[in-house]
Amino acid sequence: MEINRDHLKKLMAKEEDRFLVLHPKSGHLFKQAQEVMPGGVPMSWMAKWPGAYPLFVDSAQGAHFTDVDGHDYIDFCLGDTGSMTGHSPKATTDAVTAQMKRGITAMLPTENAVLVSQDLTKRFGLPLWQFTVSATDANRHSIRYARLITGRSKIIVIDKCYHGSVDETFGTLDGSGNTVMRPGNLGAPVALDVTTRVVEFNNLAAMEAALAHGDVAAILMEPAMTNIGIVLPEDGYLHAVGELAKKHGTVWIIDETHTISAGAGGMTHQLGLKPDMLTIGKSIGGGIPTGTFGMTKGVADRIKAKVIREIVDTGGIGSTLAGNALSFAAMRATLSEVLSAKNFGHMIELGDRWSDGVDAAIKEFNLPWHCSRLGARGEYLFQPTAPKTGKEASDAGDFELEQYVHLRLLNDGFLITPFHNMALMSPDTTIEDVDRHTEAFRAMCSDLVKHQ
Repeated sequence: MEINRDHLKKLMAKEEDRFLVLHPKSGHLFKQAQEVMPGGVPMSWMAKWPGAYPLFVDSAQGAHFTDVDGHDYIDFCLGDTGSMTGHSPKATTDAVTAQMKRGITAMLPTENAVLVSQDLTKRFGLPLWQFTVSATDANRHSIRYARLITGRSKIIVIDKCYHGSVDETFGTLDGSGNTVMRPGNLGAPVALDVTTRVVEFNNLAAMEAALAHGDVAAILMEPAMTNIGIVLPEDGYLHAVGELAKKHGTVWIIDETHTISAGAGGMTHQLGLKPDMLTIGKSIGGGIPTGTFGMTKGVADRIKAKVIREIVDTGGIGSTLAGNALSFAAMRATLSEVLSAKNFGHMIELGDRWSDGVDAAIKEFNLPWHCSRLGARGEYLFQPTAPKTGKEASDAGDFELEQYVHLRLLNDGFLITPFHNMALMSPDTTIEDVDRHTEAFRAMCSDLVKHQ
């Protein structure tokens, strides 16, 4: 069933008015914020939230947060995975509080560094780990190391991917299949085809053709696409990519930052993948900024052979705050007590329940939408079938409709990820939280199809 656009505009106007009535204190703060921050926000992408201005948060705990106007929200965004643990999990906050009294950063390792690395090895299978301040840095450092040990310049990424603010990843394919700069890429240092080759997800022939040039240092990819919408791998695709990387002497880097929603060891453990390197950040610190990248012993040995100790500090790897004591305390507590196999079982059950509710409403109102699932994560997009590539997922986007959906749900007390229609479950999310969303989502769908 097609959405009547005139009707949609009327619904949107109603929600815009309701937003202003509900959030006057956020509006007042936003007016002040515009005087001291460009766009009135601390980071430019925060301007993408629906409504006249972003909400200002007063407090957050578990699966809920409260805004400065006193409204409670069920949070299915969870900091776009940064708070997949739930907001301020007790184990993490207790560990961080204790560590702050014992020292925050000293440029030296702590016992927790050993324990965290051991935990990561058990989860993902890679024996050796290095630590950063973010997943972006983990990806950036992995790329540098891949270039170092292969002596090659090019990086392969997936069309419509996202790996943080890594320069090499902002390429896309034009109508002729050439690598070009992605729209919105700000201040790129060089044309993207200088550093990058872009291929479609689930396209093994394109991957092999891109590798055949013999100049590819690394393939950087998520095992399932998440930042353009959930795009799942076809059977055998990921294992075949790994074999192609091995055949062509290319470093295979898997980014599990979002796909850890599949379980405690992410899709790497779930599917028995054998990457050369693996990156992850966000959730593993329970909200404390951190990132890490793991590697095989073979990769580590090749790096060691090429790094000169005398100048190891000026090679573009690391930052002053990387591997600080506070982040290790957060990671140890979060990994051992919060992101446990037991908690993932609960989260994945709720992810299925959330998606079941969405599927039921889509079917009831005959909407040409599809809901994809990835463990504790679910997402609907505006086409009737699951996408197989990033371009297909992108083409299914509908910014006008998304803005209405997000604003309507926000006004009803639910926050979903601002860049797409994605929901994530935390250990603190409840059946009641999910069922309340199902009820609100059904009511929204009902209103959308009226007067069709």
